[in-house]
Amino acid sequence: MKAYMSSPIRVRFAPSPTGYLHVGGARTALFNYLFAKHNGGAFILRIEDTDRSRFVEGALKEIYESLAWLGLSWDEGPDTGGAFGPYVQSERCDLYKKYANQLLDNGLAYRCFCTPQRLDEVRTAREKAKMLTGYDRHCRELGKEEIANNLAEGKAHTFRLKIPFYRTVVFNDMIRGSIEYKSDVLDDLVILKSDGFPTYHLANVVDDHEMRISHVLRGDEWISSTPRHILLYEALGWEPPVFAHMPVILDPSGGKLSKRKGAASVMDYRNRGVLPDALFNFLALLGWSPGGGDEREKMSRREIIEAFSLEKVSPKGAVLDEKKLDWMNGLYMAEATPDSLLPEVTKLWQAKGLAAPDATGSEPYLLRVIDLLKVRSKRLPELAENSVYFFKDPESYEEKAAIKHFTKQAADVLRTLAQGVLGMEPFSKDALDEYYHQFAAGQGIQIGDLVHPTRLAVSGVSFGPGLFEMMEVLGKETVVRRMKKAVEKISIA
Repeated sequence: MKAYMSSPIRVRFAPSPTGYLHVGGARTALFNYLFAKHNGGAFILRIEDTDRSRFVEGALKEIYESLAWLGLSWDEGPDTGGAFGPYVQSERCDLYKKYANQLLDNGLAYRCFCTPQRLDEVRTAREKAKMLTGYDRHCRELGKEEIANNLAEGKAHTFRLKIPFYRTVVFNDMIRGSIEYKSDVLDDLVILKSDGFPTYHLANVVDDHEMRISHVLRGDEWISSTPRHILLYEALGWEPPVFAHMPVILDPSGGKLSKRKGAASVMDYRNRGVLPDALFNFLALLGWSPGGGDEREKMSRREIIEAFSLEKVSPKGAVLDEKKLDWMNGLYMAEATPDSLLPEVTKLWQAKGLAAPDATGSEPYLLRVIDLLKVRSKRLPELAENSVYFFKDPESYEEKAAIKHFTKQAADVLRTLAQGVLGMEPFSKDALDEYYHQFAAGQGIQIGDLVHPTRLAVSGVSFGPGLFEMMEVLGKETVVRRMKKAVEKISIA
């Protein structure tokens, strides 16, 4: 048994409602989920909403929807409850104040009365002097009388942790190995703000301890905060969890993917027609692979859970390749049942004014259309876009294809074929296939000389699913009408 399994596995995903859930956050949530499920542990959702200045209305709802759509169900959280709630930080402020005061009483923290203006001046001066830009510890050794006078005057102040001098803070990252920081480069971080709300650092440490979090799996941008967190654990007399920092996600140019650089949200991908199973699979491979000679890329959720381990997560940046996502989504669409795709595709059709609740918009017909096109589509909007001719007769024909295939000879062939199709019983793809091949053989022409004009006549385009399958779904009346219309078009051209 692995060393990290000596205690119950409990991991958390702790987003802030400051915007949508972008792919970086979703990948972090996914790795936490996979680690918990692989090891029979608990996946906890915690909302870190103490930074009220950055709160975005509606963000929390989208975070819930995004995680649920991806299938990342949590074992404990704001809506599901659990033994260590509440799971929203703004509802736990008394707890943070308790521990902040404990640190103050023990001489491990101090009140800082520096104004924002002074802090800006200090930062500017230190930048000019090419010094580290952290706080200069101006209030660290204030006398009791001065502190009492400041409090009596009602001066706004924060609580800062006393970072010990001349220390080397070492921690083992499960992905990156041993990491160490000199305490000289760490400033005395604020743990309680002047408004009484905790900073991320204090709330994060307190909640991870109180919620019995065994492993903290988070983005690599938090590596520099980890030594401060370890010192906070030490000051509070607690054992820190095991840390693992995920590899950065890169855009195709090699730069870091970020919200500011247009990183897509989970809901963006849903709206673009990506299936949840495909995005789940794709995100799992951003920085992780099964390893051991296993070259699989398309894997079921169960297969990914069974194969997942932090030892196989690379510290190197992972490139988000949209083309690969399209390829993977196409595989999942091909395997999906028409019923599972129907709700989303119907929305797309209705937005185009298609699939009205009439004879051609009935559910069995719609399912047949989806079944025919899903294996040739990479995203749902592509399927909807390429299916227009299943609902409307072509108003025009693909220009280059018409020049090539709509000849006088083609008009004569289409006219004769239409008569044969009209009398066909049963009207099926097999019967159409046999009829077309017999006709070609009887006329001594290539089958393509029949197929290409017919496809263009009935769909208006030169590409699509198998012609005879398409004709069967469209139905005899529609096919014959469109073939005759194409003959008229050729005749007057």
